[in-house]
Amino acid sequence: MGTARTAGLLTLVAIGMFGFGYLLVPLYDKFCEITGIGGRTAETAVTETLSTEIDESRLVTVHFDANVNSGLPWAFEPTERMMQVHPGKMYETVYIAHNRSDRTLVAQAVPSVAPGLASLYFNKTECFCFTEQVLEPGESREMPVRFFVGSDLPERTDLITLSYIIYPNNDASDALAATN
Repeated sequence: MGTARTAGLLTLVAIGMFGFGYLLVPLYDKFCEITGIGGRTAETAVTETLSTEIDESRLVTVHFDANVNSGLPWAFEPTERMMQVHPGKMYETVYIAHNRSDRTLVAQAVPSVAPGLASLYFNKTECFCFTEQVLEPGESREMPVRFFVGSDLPERTDLITLSYIIYPNNDASDALAATN
């Protein structure tokens, strides 16, 4: 095999690897959306989904969970651990965050829903996870979550866990400290 041919094949392999790497994120996102893996919640239009009937004959238990990354000196917890909901009906719950440090900190919450399949039917219309949270030293804040469970949730699913892990955004916190 000639040097030019080997170089050409290696160039094609490199281009193919770059293309695969470039497409990997959208492919993974689509895979997670289809399978529910990774706790992705459904992105169905709210008005479209809310036009469905409320299933008053069925109750689903939603368990609320909160975790704080070890690098963030915050307390973070739901105000209620469990809620019985009717599929198709809008509900609201609240999480409370408290900055236990002596400086202003920025954090971001990342949600997940279990079981993974249920994430396709769990819809958040308002969530503190959509934006970064900034808390002053010693500040506490109530952070609401408005949600509904789609009425087409499979019958075999009667328990859904909504879990958040809140992570520090050290770059944003440092930038905020530098401006003060």
